[in-house]
Amino acid sequence: MSYFKLIFLMVLLITSLKPDTRLDIASIASAEGAQAIPAASPQTGRPIRLNVPLIKQNPDLKYGCEVTSLAMVLQYAGVKVTKMDLYKKVAKDSDPLVKKHGDIISWGDPAVGFVGDMTGRSSGYAVFDQPIEDLVNHYLPERAVNLTNLSFSAVEKHVSDGFPVVVWTTGDYRLPDRWESWEHKGRTIKTPLDLHAVVLVGYDNNYVYLNDPLSGRKNVKVNKTRFIKSWAALKNRAVSYR
Repeated sequence: MSYFKLIFLMVLLITSLKPDTRLDIASIASAEGAQAIPAASPQTGRPIRLNVPLIKQNPDLKYGCEVTSLAMVLQYAGVKVTKMDLYKKVAKDSDPLVKKHGDIISWGDPAVGFVGDMTGRSSGYAVFDQPIEDLVNHYLPERAVNLTNLSFSAVEKHVSDGFPVVVWTTGDYRLPDRWESWEHKGRTIKTPLDLHAVVLVGYDNNYVYLNDPLSGRKNVKVNKTRFIKSWAALKNRAVSYR
């Protein structure tokens, strides 16, 4: 067979292949020869920003940052739900607030349900990740994702996959500086009073972007290193869906 005829047959073979088959051949060639281009990681890839609707917690829910943040996430997922629906539905720990000389002696457990009065008509505090995860599963059965205790890179990856995340931080996104402790059913709960929850809607190499239900601001730009420190101090709490 002549050299030119051989070249002609090779060209004919390649052009007759389906596009996905040609992609496979290119991948093999890359593995054997030229260096493959690595997939972009959440930290080094293009900036991510999800267009999540903004909902304000005030004036209805003075202490309702968690359910208001979740309302943003669920509405982004296509669920027709309001912050007030979630306020009524979220688990609550009804143990009363007991004070002595201005100090909290006993109260509820945020890991069980919302502690206090979310509306602010009387003292209120917060709710942690498990009751919020349960709410997600109520509206999106078996689709809740609890990212608590995972790395922040894992949380970023979830956002890059298209899912906003409720994250726990402080009111100014800095390390907490006002800690309180109280007794609850034989054990001590120690937690910062300036706890806050927001929605992580995006990030780039140096910043995170948040929807903040308390300030009523969308796409708040916050230094990533600073934010991660506050998030870690709040025990890496993060909840979303898939």
